Amino acid sequence: QVQLVESGGGLVQAGESLRLSCVASGINFNIYTMGWYRQTPGKQRDMVAVITSGDSTNYADSVKGRFTISRDNAKNTMYLQMNSLKPEDTAVYYCNAFWDWRNYWGQGTQVTVSS
Repeated sequence: QVQLVESGGGLVQAGESLRLSCVASGINFNIYTMGWYRQTPGKQRDMVAVITSGDSTNYADSVKGRFTISRDNAKNTMYLQMNSLKPEDTAVYYCNAFWDWRNYWGQGTQVTVSS
């Protein structure tokens, strides 16, 4: 059974930092492209950052220079370091694992940034 469990969300003030974690089980973590996506009510789920099995990364323009995605294959864990948070970063953040035709999602963690 595949599980992706996010943690680290919360309520912070603008300018502060948070680190999200996603622990994966039931998959060969090393070969998966992992990603963080976010969604606000009534809007589509958007890519925030992705990291491939070879550690190549890609970021949404809105988070470049503020967010850093990383992975620890030994711990089956992916991270998202979020610095200089803005109110517009407020969303539910979802962990995603993708390989071949397999595509899995976590349940999400809420991040709220107050101004």
